Amino acid sequence: MTTRFLEPFLRQYAKLPTDIRKKVDRQVDYLSKDIRHPGVRAKKVVNALDIWEARVDLHVRMTFRIEEDTLVFRKVGSHDILKQP
Repeated sequence: MTTRFLEPFLRQYAKLPTDIRKKVDRQVDYLSKDIRHPGVRAKKVVNALDIWEARVDLHVRMTFRIEEDTLVFRKVGSHDILKQP
């Protein structure tokens, strides 16, 4: 799958510490190859139409949509991003 990053994701990503950005990069790579990769624990966000979440680490999540053959990354940050994915 190809990837696309929305502006909110890019702004939030730029504010993350370097070690977390490396983890995000790794998870994006895993997702682009196989959305069912066990390390990312991707699942649909409850009560949010067509929005998925993936785990970066214990405290960091990212949200995305699947549009045909493209993963569109929306947000990245603490669990708080899941309140308005």
